[in-house]
Amino acid sequence: MGITFHPHLDVYGVAVGLVIAYEYGIRVLAGRFAPVGQPPVSTGQRVMFYSGVVFLVISSTWPLHDIGEQRLYMFHMIEHMLITLVVPPLLLGGTPEWLMHAFTRPVIPLLKVITRPIFTLVFFNAWLALIHVPSVVELMLADDFFHFFAHAVLFVSAVLMWWPVMDPIPETKTLAPFGKMGYLFLQSLVPTIPASFMTLGETPLYQVYTTFPRLWGIDVMTDQIIAGLIMKIGGGLILWFAIAWVFFSWYDREQQYETGPIVVRSTSVAQ
Repeated sequence: MGITFHPHLDVYGVAVGLVIAYEYGIRVLAGRFAPVGQPPVSTGQRVMFYSGVVFLVISSTWPLHDIGEQRLYMFHMIEHMLITLVVPPLLLGGTPEWLMHAFTRPVIPLLKVITRPIFTLVFFNAWLALIHVPSVVELMLADDFFHFFAHAVLFVSAVLMWWPVMDPIPETKTLAPFGKMGYLFLQSLVPTIPASFMTLGETPLYQVYTTFPRLWGIDVMTDQIIAGLIMKIGGGLILWFAIAWVFFSWYDREQQYETGPIVVRSTSVAQ
């Protein structure tokens, strides 16, 4: 049974708002805040930012979101992986430091508090665990407004979770590279708890999905197990890729520092 298309105007609105803010910053604010003599944004940053917007729309609209909401829980899990582990680092990495600083200047004192690693780790994982409680999942599927609210909070908590890793502004930098790797390692462990309930359970964890028409012959338990594997293995691979990125970026900077240009001064000796 197919999924009828319908537009998700709330998601489209968020995506358009992000693009307008980004382009306004680059085209209007650059004259005041961008470093003099440098391009306000690089091609790589543009690609990252717009990739983040595209993944946000793909993950939260038809058909992926609708299949996850009306047929297969594994698609709901794919949506969660994209809006927590893919979209936030792309948006943060694609926003130039000067632009992020311009947008966040009024709230930097607050950001210094809510982007502390212990807070971001606890906040993100507490909310992630909450929205996988069966009664909360059923409420999300029954109430569109609560569903949007739950995903909005999840997205904000994910942005904060990635903040200490991406260091979008210098004022909130708190972790050295080794600390970032440890932070991401801890983050890779926590989701294994709800994932274990999905993969090791012998009965459907989310009874509401037993009432939905199935797609492609995938029964409810297979669907649940695949969803748990996506959360555990898929999420883990993304986080371990991020750990590797932090390590090799750190290693590359250290190599450049150690093998920097050597200035040789020559002197002439009068004969």
